Amino acid sequence: MKTVCCFGELLLRFAPNNNWIGNNSMPVFIGGAELNTATALANWHIPVKYVTALPDNYISNQVLKEISNRNIDTTGIIFSGNKIGCYYLPVGSELKNTGVIYDRNNSSFAELKPGTINWEKVFKDCSWFHFSAITPAVSENAAAICKEAVEIASAKGLTISVDLNYRNKLWQYGKQPADIMPDLLKYCHVMMGNIWATESLLNIPSPVKISNGQTKEELWLAANTSIQQLKNQYPLVSAIAYTFRLEKSYWAVLRNSNGTVVSKEYGITGVADKVGSGDCFMAGLIYGLYNNYTDKDIVDFAAAAAKGKLNECGDATKQTINDIKKQ
Repeated sequence: MKTVCCFGELLLRFAPNNNWIGNNSMPVFIGGAELNTATALANWHIPVKYVTALPDNYISNQVLKEISNRNIDTTGIIFSGNKIGCYYLPVGSELKNTGVIYDRNNSSFAELKPGTINWEKVFKDCSWFHFSAITPAVSENAAAICKEAVEIASAKGLTISVDLNYRNKLWQYGKQPADIMPDLLKYCHVMMGNIWATESLLNIPSPVKISNGQTKEELWLAANTSIQQLKNQYPLVSAIAYTFRLEKSYWAVLRNSNGTVVSKEYGITGVADKVGSGDCFMAGLIYGLYNNYTDKDIVDFAAAAAKGKLNECGDATKQTINDIKKQ
C-alpha cells in the first residue's frame, strides 16, 4: 500500500477549564489539522507519513514518541527552531471561533525555510500529498514551502488534496488568502470545505450567508453553485466535498466524476468537542477515495466519521472503522 503524506504545523492545545488555576492543572492535547487527519487514517490502517518542524528538545521527543505510537511515520519531521506552536481552547461545543487564543508566532514551523525539506526523499513510496489552507496562513515561509511541495508532488504524479479550512485569526503576514491559495489549488485533485470558507479563501461568493433559516434543498443548491465555480476555476480537481455541520445534524455533498451525491443526515444529540470534526471528514474522504469506494459510500463514511468525532474530547479521533459504520 502506498503512503499518504500529510504536511502541516503540529500544535499543542491547552484546554483550560473553569478552575484550572485553582487545580494547578490543564488538559493538553496534540493536534493540528493535518496531524488529526493523519491520526484518523492511521487508525483505519492507511500508511501515513507526517511532515512538520519541531524544536530539538525533550518535549518534542515526547511528542514524537506519541506520534510514532499512533503508527504514523515520523521520518519527515524536521528539527529546527525553538518553539512548538500552541493554542488555548476549552473542551466543549461553543467556543471554537471566539474562544481560541493562538501562540504560533515564531514557532519552528512558522520559521521553517524554503528548501529545507527534501521533498524528493519525503515522497518516496508516497502516492498522496495532503495539506490544509491553515498551513499557508501561518507564515510567508510556510506558504512558499507549500508551493514547493505541491509542485514536486505534481511532478511525481501524486494525488494532491487540500482542506479549505479558514481561520480568521491567522493570515497576519500581509497577504490575503486569495493572494496565495489559487496558486496552490491549481495543483489539487481533491478538495474539501464549505460554502463560507470557500468565499473567505477564494472570493467565490456564497449564495447564502448563513445556514439558519435555510432548507436542506437550499443549502444543497448553494453548495452545488459554489462547487461548480471551483471546478470551473481549477480544472484538475476531480472530487470536491462540502460539509454542513448544523445545530441538529451533520451531512455533506460530494461532487465527483459521476455527478453529485448527498450523504445521510446524521443527527447531533450532543457535542463533546467541536475540534477536529472537519479533519476527521477529510480523513474519511481520503480513505474512501484511496480504497475506491462508491461516491455514496465515500460521503457517508466521511460524514459519519465527522459526526462521531463530535462525541470525542480532544483534537484527534480514536474511532475505528467499525465505530464509524455503526453511526
